[in-house]
Amino acid sequence: MYVCGPTVYNYIHIGNARSAIAFDTIRRYFEYRGYQVDYISNFTDVDDKIIKAAKELGITAPEVADRFIAAFKEDTSALNVKPATANPRVMDHMPDILEFIAALIEKGYAYTADGDVYYRTRKFGKYGELSHQSLDELEVGASQRTGEEAIRKEDPLDFALWKKAKPDEIFWESPWGPGRPGWHIECSVMATKHLGNTIDIHGGGQDLEFPHHENEIAQSEAKTGERFANYWMHNGYVTVGETDEKMSKSLGNFVTVHEMLTKLDPQILRFFMATTQYRRPIRYSDATIKDAESNLQKLKNTVENLQFRLETAGAVADPERSAVIKEYNERFIFEMDDDFNTANGITVVYEFAKWINQYLTETTVSAEVLNQAAQQLHDWLAIFGIYFTQDELLDAEIDALMLERDQARREKNFARSDEIRDLLKEQGIVLEDTPQGTRWRRS
Repeated sequence: MYVCGPTVYNYIHIGNARSAIAFDTIRRYFEYRGYQVDYISNFTDVDDKIIKAAKELGITAPEVADRFIAAFKEDTSALNVKPATANPRVMDHMPDILEFIAALIEKGYAYTADGDVYYRTRKFGKYGELSHQSLDELEVGASQRTGEEAIRKEDPLDFALWKKAKPDEIFWESPWGPGRPGWHIECSVMATKHLGNTIDIHGGGQDLEFPHHENEIAQSEAKTGERFANYWMHNGYVTVGETDEKMSKSLGNFVTVHEMLTKLDPQILRFFMATTQYRRPIRYSDATIKDAESNLQKLKNTVENLQFRLETAGAVADPERSAVIKEYNERFIFEMDDDFNTANGITVVYEFAKWINQYLTETTVSAEVLNQAAQQLHDWLAIFGIYFTQDELLDAEIDALMLERDQARREKNFARSDEIRDLLKEQGIVLEDTPQGTRWRRS
C-alpha cells in the first residue's frame, strides 16, 4: 500500500488525520485476515507552503519539515496509527527524481522550457480515466490560466515536473538548471522506488484523485510501461457546520489534532474516525463526538464486565456458545470484506457486546467462552485501533471506603452504604452491585 502523506508545514487537522486513520484501519484489517502489508506513506518536505512557513518562522525549509514531521508522528501515535514500513521524504530522493524526469524527457513525454520541465499530458492516452474526465473538458479550465508558466507550456494541460528556482528559495542542481521538483513527480518516484513498478493499492484523500493521482498514473506508466496501481482508494472528507463544508486549512475552518488531543481522549477521536466507511464523508460536531464517546464507553464496560465475571466463571466448556462467537466473526468478516465497511463491522461488534452482556447475567458461565469472547473483542477493536488499558489501582483511601461499605451492607447500615457510594461517585468512582460482588469503574 502506498498512501499519500502530509505536506509538513503545520500541524495536521482532523481532515488529514482521517486519511491516516482510514488507511491504518484498512491495513490492520488486512493483517487480521492474514496478509503481510508493506505500508509506505511519504512526507512532502519540499513545497511552496513549506518555503512560506520557513520565511515566516525565520528558519530553513528542512527545519520546518523536521519540526512538523515530529509533530505528525506524535499526533498519529496518540491516535494509535501504526508506524509505516517506511516514510520516504522528497529531499532524500532527489537523485531518483532527476533520473525519473530524465527518462520521461528521453521518451518524449516531457520537455524543458527556460529551466522548467513539463509533462506532455496529451501524449498519455489514458489521462483522465481515474477521475472520469475528458481532455476536452479539462482544456476549458486550463486554457483560462495566464501568467509566465502558461506562456512556457506547449499546451495548457501540461504540468510541471521540475520548477526553476526563484530567488532566496531552496533549490537543487539539475541538468535543466537549479530548481526543485513539482509535487506530482514526488509520489511517482517514491512509490515505485519502495514498492516496484506496480503496487497493489494506492490511497489518499478524495481531493487527491485529480489532478495528483491522475498525474501520478501518467508519469509512472509513461516511464515504466506497466500498470501503476491495481486499486485506487480515496477517503471521504471531514465536513463541518450545517452546510457540511469540507474542513481544510485553506478555508480556515479546521481544528488541529494537536489542539484536540489536549481536550479529548485520543481513543474517542480514533473511534469516531475509524467507524465510518472510508469513502463516506464524516460530519464533525460536538454531537457526533459525544456519540462516539458513548459507544466507546459501552464497549469498554463490556470488556470490564467480562474480566470481572471471569473471576467466578466455571471451568466447563460450552460448545454452543463458542459456536455463536464463531458465527459473529463470520458476520464481521462478511461486512468488512465489502469494501472495508467499518460502519457495518462495528454494528456487528455492538450486537456481539449485547450478546455478551446478556450471557454474563446467567447464573453459571463458562470461563472458556468468556476468554474466547474477550479475545474476539480485543482482536476486532484492535482493527479499529482501540485498546482498553486496565484502570489504575484504587488508592488506599478509596479501597478502605469500599471495604467499609461492604461491611455496612452486611450490617444492613444502608444509610452509611449509600453515603459511601455518593462519596466515591464524587471522586469519579461508580460502584455496581452484582450477584458476584461489588465492582467499580471510573465514570
